[in-house]
Amino acid sequence: MSAESTPLQSSAVINEAVQTLRDGGLVAFPTETVYGLGADAKNPKAIQKIFTAKGRPSSHPLIIHLAAPDIFDQAQIDWVMLLAPWVRDLSEEALKLINTFWPGPLTLVFQKDKSVLNELTGGQDTVAIRAPAHPIAQELLRKFKGGVVAPSANRFGKVSPTSAADVRSEFEGMLDLMVLEGGDCEVGIESTIIDMSSGDKAVLLRPGVITPSEIFAKTGVKVYSPREIKDDPVSTKAAEGLPRVSGSLKAHYAPTTPLRLYAPGRVLDALSEFPDIKSRVAVAVWDSESSLVLEDHPSTDVEEVIVSSDSATFASKLYRSLRDLDRQGWDLILFPEPPAGEEWDGVRDRLQRACFGSGPSSSSHDIN
Repeated sequence: MSAESTPLQSSAVINEAVQTLRDGGLVAFPTETVYGLGADAKNPKAIQKIFTAKGRPSSHPLIIHLAAPDIFDQAQIDWVMLLAPWVRDLSEEALKLINTFWPGPLTLVFQKDKSVLNELTGGQDTVAIRAPAHPIAQELLRKFKGGVVAPSANRFGKVSPTSAADVRSEFEGMLDLMVLEGGDCEVGIESTIIDMSSGDKAVLLRPGVITPSEIFAKTGVKVYSPREIKDDPVSTKAAEGLPRVSGSLKAHYAPTTPLRLYAPGRVLDALSEFPDIKSRVAVAVWDSESSLVLEDHPSTDVEEVIVSSDSATFASKLYRSLRDLDRQGWDLILFPEPPAGEEWDGVRDRLQRACFGSGPSSSSHDIN
């Protein structure tokens, strides 16, 4: 069920959510990527509630969400004015990205304005901002008339939520948490993050569905990888280190069930690598491959789960699949390694971090 086919929350419910934010409370709301756990970006006590609820380290920065205003007689949104309270300067390149991709699943990192709270930047001099495209997020932010920080609405390091039910199951004990219903998230993985804070180069800090190639094709802005920056002796930013951003810890997005990736055509090898796990194994298999890849495996406790070989569809269903499999009591989950190519970088990044953090004893809090 997509956002479009979901009846939007009534104005009364949105107004209640706005009041909750103004009163320093938390509101979980849908975006096109994942559900966010929102708080007033100008309220340090409310921001602290997010860190406490999630069990998130205070050094891990948050992303500010802003709304595109309703425009009727303007050709273009005046993002400069909207960003003025949050960022120190806006380059021409940054404006090209904003005017092309906002609202949408693209987060940009800027030098922060001095009024931006250190609590939300992890003590850094940079701030991350995006404008979500989901209609409910848009309406909430417009009516709130301010910035809302909103990391994914789940316990820190665990699988991100893509439905309101996911959020409720994560925070069962939080009776005062307001959850806005907005259907299933269409994009399904977190936004692409681009660092614009050095002024001279755009740097990819977290891959997502918007790729460097798409950015270059639509705006002419070249996006560098962190490796390219670090290898550049002229870049002063390389010496200082790139900003820390959400989702950049080595262990993240992780199910409690151990998760591993297998190479193309090597599913049987992968199964035999885990002799200690003899019982129940769920194996994700590409829909484009024969469903007979497991016929030579003697175990009756291995079950196939078909996953899409289209990168966008795979991304939209990744967290849903991981959450569902996690609840089904498997001893091991095997996923195929995503193919090469930029369009797969976002899900590859999420799966690698999920593998690293997975397992019943996984604790992502102190792993970097």
